Parts: sequence; C-alpha cells; structure tokens
Amino acid sequence: MATTEAAEFKNTDLLAVAQPPDYHRQVAVLPSHDGLHFWQFMVAGSIAGMVEHMSMFPIDTIKTRMQVLGSCPIKSVGIRQAFGSIIKSDGAAGFYRGIGAMGLGAGPAHAVYFSVYELCKETFSRNHPNNPMGHAAAGVFATVASDAVFTPMDMVKQRLQLGSGSPYKGVFDCVKMVLKEEGFRAFYASYKTTVLMNAPFTAVHFATYEAAKSGLLGISPDIASDERLVIHATAGAAAGAAAAALTTPLDVVKTQLQCQGVCGCDRYVNGSIGGVLGTIVRKDGYIGLFRGWMPRMLFHAPAAAICWSIYESGKSFFLDLNNGNIDNRLM
Repeated sequence: MATTEAAEFKNTDLLAVAQPPDYHRQVAVLPSHDGLHFWQFMVAGSIAGMVEHMSMFPIDTIKTRMQVLGSCPIKSVGIRQAFGSIIKSDGAAGFYRGIGAMGLGAGPAHAVYFSVYELCKETFSRNHPNNPMGHAAAGVFATVASDAVFTPMDMVKQRLQLGSGSPYKGVFDCVKMVLKEEGFRAFYASYKTTVLMNAPFTAVHFATYEAAKSGLLGISPDIASDERLVIHATAGAAAGAAAAALTTPLDVVKTQLQCQGVCGCDRYVNGSIGGVLGTIVRKDGYIGLFRGWMPRMLFHAPAAAICWSIYESGKSFFLDLNNGNIDNRLM
C-alpha cells in the first residue's frame, strides 16, 4: 500500500516553474557578530597589525637594544645613547633591521588576534556588552592564539635588531641558522614568557580600551564618523600606555630569552622566567627589570592608537559594504 502511494506521488503531474533568464540562486550567509563576517575581522585586523608594527618599528628597535644592554657589549643606557649607538654601528638602516620578519609575522598574527577577540567577546559578554571582565578574558584568549603564530617571527626580528654584530644576513638566513644550530624549539623559547606577559597586557589593554571608548562615545553618541576615529585613537593610546607600563619586566625577560647567545648576550641554562628574573636583578638591580620602559610606552601608545583606528575603520568599511552603502555611494 505504501509503495503504491509513493509511486502515485512520484507520478503526479508537477509543472516546472520557469525562472527568468537573469535568475541566480543565492544562499544567504548571515554575519557572525557586529554585522560582520568572521573573515572581515581577520582582514581588518591583519591590515591594522601590519601598519601598526611596521610604522613603529624604529622605536621597537631602540627598545630591544636597551633591553639587552646588561648582557651585550653595547653599553648605552638611555634612549639617546641607544639611538646614537644604532646610528654609529648600522646607520639609519639599522632601525629597520628585521622589519621583514615583522611583516611576515604581524599580518597573520593580528588576523588571529582580532578575530578570536571578537568571537570570545561576543561569547563572554553576550548579555552585558560593557562587561570589562568579559573583554579582559576575550583578550587573554586572543593573545594565547596569536602569540603561537607571532612568536617565531618575533624571535627572528629581535635577533636581527641587534645590528651588524648579529651573525645573520637576513630573515631567511636567521631561520636557517637557528634551525641548524638550536633546533625548532628555539623559535618558541620565549613563548611561555610572551603569553604570561601578553595575557595581563591584553587584559588591561582591551578592558581599558572598551571602557574608554564607551565613556567617550557616551559623552556624545551622535558624533560624526571622523570624530569617532579620534575617540578610537584616544582610547587606544590610553590602553596601550597603561598596559605597556605594567608589563615591562616580563618584556625584558622575553627579550633576554629571545636574544640569548647572540652578540655576546648571556645564555640561560634552563630558560625559566624565575631564573632570568634573578639574573637580571643580581646584575642590574630591580631597575634592570624596567629597562626600556619609556620606548616601550612610546611604542605602544601611538601603536595602539594607529591599530585601533585602522581596525575600527576597517570594520566600518565592511559594515557599509554588507549593508550595501558602498554600492549606493558608487551608483
């Protein structure tokens, strides 16, 4: 009986509906968060990260030089002396040694960084959009993921930043020599320290940024888009400076681990954070843990302002694109 009914159903006279010649079947893909698709967060974050790090690279080079002074032959102790030593030994090009490694690492790492942050922020702050703990937790997850991508190229970048005394000719030469002489693990020698440093850094950074942005936008919620850009830059600068100041000691440890054995720098037996901290304190006192704090703040304040401005602008562009506003402007 059931078979007969099925056969009768298949043999029913169904008329095909003719489609217009310009008909195309479309499958709607809904935006994941804030009206954007996941890949759009990745593209905006990648562009923002590359522009941020490469535009601020000379200051990062000065910071790196200052942080290895206690164990390297370079004897300068301040920003002016570090600047002079770089000019003397390598010329103006010395400020950009390693920028290729930065370019290779910053783009993919920041694509992961911002996309994971947005995904986690939506999850942790679903019912409370202005929840600072949710923003901080999302930032920690983002940095754990992005540091796994960025740490190898960051190590290469810092070794090249040591200047002409470094034995490496360039990015790929450094990668080849490190693999041959120290093995793959050397690329992640500072990963634990980097995560331990960047976790509180990012927690403070994102919580401060979101709070400052909400506060500034709350003062005048109907401001124009160009004024919103100033708010993003201001909130980003405040967040970057606060986070950088609080995490300088761990950044010094990270630099020592990544540059160990190069240009006369100390090589640490076990590479533990506590061991490196103890060595720095014994040689230079507690002040040694804050070496490079000023260029670090001078780097992170404008860098965060640049990064957040470009990232938020990228998000606005993609939001207009998704809503059809870009097409309407072009017509």
